[in-house]
Formats: sequence, structure tokens, C-alpha cells
Amino acid sequence: MMIELTKANSDVFIPDEVSEQVALARTTHLAIGAHQDDLEIFGYAPIAECYAKKDKWFTGVTVTDGAGSVRAGIYSDFTDEEMKEIRLQEQRKAAFIGEYSIQYQLGFSSSEVKNPASDHIINDLYAILNIAQPEEVYLHNPADKHDTHVSTMVRAITALRKLPVDKRPKKVYGCEVWRDLDWMMDDEKAVLNTSVQDHIATALVSVYDSQISGGKRYDLATTGRRLANATYYASHGVDDISSMNFAMDLTPLIENPSMSLKDYTVAAIQRFQDDVAGKLDRFA
Repeated sequence: MMIELTKANSDVFIPDEVSEQVALARTTHLAIGAHQDDLEIFGYAPIAECYAKKDKWFTGVTVTDGAGSVRAGIYSDFTDEEMKEIRLQEQRKAAFIGEYSIQYQLGFSSSEVKNPASDHIINDLYAILNIAQPEEVYLHNPADKHDTHVSTMVRAITALRKLPVDKRPKKVYGCEVWRDLDWMMDDEKAVLNTSVQDHIATALVSVYDSQISGGKRYDLATTGRRLANATYYASHGVDDISSMNFAMDLTPLIENPSMSLKDYTVAAIQRFQDDVAGKLDRFA
């Protein structure tokens, strides 16, 4: 292994079996998600942009080990160890279907990710980013309601800020999963096109049978949100894109590492509050 990752249970999967060095060197788009299936839910736009291309390659990084998955039906009696293996293999299947350049699974527990004193996750992410040097990076958004999603994003921002200036990505986006970004001001939303090759989009999320059969229809919900975003995005215009994700532009936080992540996020919420209050003042 080119990169020495912290956890013995970490996994590196390269679908077309090139070397890790080659897979990292060709990476142009990279996403960092907390759980197996997060990348396929929030990162389909970069996956689609890179799919079947020779000059663009998507790399995925999944931080946790999948141990805390909800389970029902045929998976109801599975142990955490069994679920970890199932979810690892499901993430590998998604990477194969999506033709990822390389898929890392770091193997940390959720409690480790949420511990601000743990530097191991930041070190692993930094090692990957420092070699891959992607042009674009996709993360969870800082207003997400899932604690592990938010802490994964914070660790990723820290790793990105440690990079030398010339190795930092041109764009960094925080994407929607457990809480959408419809509330953001329209001119502040980054629109990610997910309407390309929708059969691939469906296949990627549907790979996670342990979640779908286990009681969560992420396949239907993910498609529904993307379609709703596109339809309700513009009230006075015809839809140009049939399916989209929204993202928060986090690039300023990387360009200016001293900027407060909390203040940056709360300011966006305040602008939404002001907009709602302003409309009520005008029309009430």
C-alpha cells in the first residue's frame, strides 16, 4: 500500500487494478463521506462527470466502518462484525459500477470520528489529499443534522487546510444528505447536476441492499429529493435540469483557513432568516 492508513481494517479498492500511485495521480474529483452509501447519495454529480472519461477520475473516501447500521428483515440478526463486512463489500460494488479511480474505506468507528482529540482521521485524509491533489472536493454540509456527518466534514476541512496552498483544490462543496439545502438563498446554492445517466445513479444507491432491505428506502428518497430540487428550484422558469443536488460552497474556508466554519454557516442561516422575515414584513 502506497499510503499507510491508521486502521488495520482499512480497505483500498481499485476497480481497474492499476497501482495506487496511478489511481491517485489521475484523480480529479474526490469525495469524503462518513458512511458507506453517503458518496453515492451526495456525490453522484462528480461521479457522473467522471464516468467513462479518460481525463477525469472520481476517488471516494468512506471514513467509518459501518458497524452502527440499522438492520431489519434478513439482516436483523447480523452482528456488527458481519454488517461491517457487508457494507464494505457494498461500497466496493458501488466503486466498481461507478468506475471510481480508487475507493478508500478508513475503518474508523463513529465515536472516533466524533472525538475532536483524534488526529488519526485527519492524518489519513491529509495523506490521501496530499498525493491525489484533486481539483474538486465534495463533503457533507456543515448544516447536516447527523453528528457523524458533521464531524467527518470538520475533520476533512482540517485536513484540507493543512495542505500547501499549491495543493489545495480549486473548489470544495458541502452537499446535502441528512438535511437538504433548499433553505439556502438561491444565488448561494451550488447546483450539482444529477440528471446524467440516471440508470447509473439508481444502480449506485440500489447496491446498498443492507440499508434498503434493512428498512431505509434511500434509493427512492435520493431520487425523489433530486427530482424535487429540480422542479422547485425556479418558480418562474422551465426546468433546464431534471435532477439536481444542492451544495454549499465551502471553498472560502479553504482559501482562508482562519475563517470560522461556524460563523460561515450561521451567516448563511441568518440570510435565510432575514429573507423570510423580509417577505412577511412586506406582505403581512
